[in-house]
Amino acid sequence: MTKASTRRFRDGRAVLLGVLGAVTLAAAPAVSAAAAPDFDTMVVGGHDATEPYSFMVSLQQEGQHFCGGSLIRPDWVVTAAHCAAGQEPAALTTRIGSEDRTTGGEEAGVAEIVVHPGYQPAAPGDDVALLRLDRPVEQQPISVAPDSGAAGDPTRIIGWGVTCDDGQQCPELPTRLQELDTELVADDLCADFDGATELCTDSPTENAQGCNGDSGGPQLKGERGRWELIGATSRDGDKDPNCGTGTGIWTDLTAYTDWIDQTTA
Repeated sequence: MTKASTRRFRDGRAVLLGVLGAVTLAAAPAVSAAAAPDFDTMVVGGHDATEPYSFMVSLQQEGQHFCGGSLIRPDWVVTAAHCAAGQEPAALTTRIGSEDRTTGGEEAGVAEIVVHPGYQPAAPGDDVALLRLDRPVEQQPISVAPDSGAAGDPTRIIGWGVTCDDGQQCPELPTRLQELDTELVADDLCADFDGATELCTDSPTENAQGCNGDSGGPQLKGERGRWELIGATSRDGDKDPNCGTGTGIWTDLTAYTDWIDQTTA
């Protein structure tokens, strides 16, 4: 994937943040441009999920995945603001708790979209939104961690984003959920970054990182069966146009717990 696409993590911010040296990570559903936002999706350098994630959410339009999310209450999902801003709730559906974005888990509609009031497409920070489902689901939600951790701490990202940087070599999104072990790194390794509300992230695996279509999806800390949520996939972290190289930026959800609690109360 090259900078010509101007998308790596964020959709709505792609053109404006391209000027700042960042690209977005949302995915393009196979529907008309009038019917859906122009998103892209996948984890570069990752592998098939090795365990179930009951809280993992695929956000969809007309049955096509375009962003990820995390179930944090039986009827609330947290995602990236750039995935939700400008959307109509009735146009969105969710598939929750399945490793296959096309089947399984539970399906629910979206009744309400709440974008963080500080979100500005051209500025770093506040890239977070909440979706109220049209009914509670039975899948197990994930808790937001008390704190995100420090540089050097291990994390994990999961999503259905593109798996390589060359869109001609991997034009299709993966059907099976992908995972990649990552780590928090020093704030100064990310460009156009808000250290108070964002997480600078890299991977010990060479040429591996979140990419188009992973937007809004979770960054986790913990271990198998005991994961806590710390981040939502936001955007590229460096000025290299390739997804697989350099750092990525995740919204630090632990910085928004008061807003999340007030909104979902």
